[in-house]
Amino acid sequence: MKKPIRKCGIAAGAAAAAFVLTATPASAAPSTVWTVGPSPVGVSATNSANVVMLIELVKDNGIAVTCSRSSFSGGLRSATGNPATVGTVDSFAFGASGAPCSSVLGTMSFAPTTPWILVARDHNASTGVTRGHLGDVDTRVTWGACVFRVRGTIPVTYTNATGRLNLAGTTGGLTVVSQTNCGEAAPVGASLIVKADYLLKKTGTTTVPTIVGSHP
Repeated sequence: MKKPIRKCGIAAGAAAAAFVLTATPASAAPSTVWTVGPSPVGVSATNSANVVMLIELVKDNGIAVTCSRSSFSGGLRSATGNPATVGTVDSFAFGASGAPCSSVLGTMSFAPTTPWILVARDHNASTGVTRGHLGDVDTRVTWGACVFRVRGTIPVTYTNATGRLNLAGTTGGLTVVSQTNCGEAAPVGASLIVKADYLLKKTGTTTVPTIVGSHP
């Protein structure tokens, strides 16, 4: 009979993806018109390095989990307002067939509930970087006998020149909302911090989509 996992945090060493939340200076006035080129457009993305996750606990330092392969697909579209929803993530995969997310305590699997939304808040015209977040993030995580669910948001940035979407998770963005057989490994209320970089392309092409915010 499987026994609950009782100690240790969870850190998923996962690839850096192209959604990076960087400290770019805010524009003079908040953008209210968001122009996606082309729009609407289907997009696909793959990680450019290992994805890193960490379940932040009051005690313990956590356990690293590495996802060498990760990908997602969705769409982008022009929008108005601030904040504004400029895209959706319709499917998301951490790990892949033959390349599961792994840790010293074994493999970890993820079952995301989508869609997630991509929300834009600020655009720096000089750097071509848009800041915002992924919202409605919801995924079930299975790790041996331990099963837990996290929900919330992940801060991101998108760079037009490279199509790099960077996920820069912070404490309190994603939290454990329920768990079974996890004990102290994934207590309700713990933060799951995700850091990753993904490279976005128009589906089936090498075209990099752009997101530009303006304040007419």
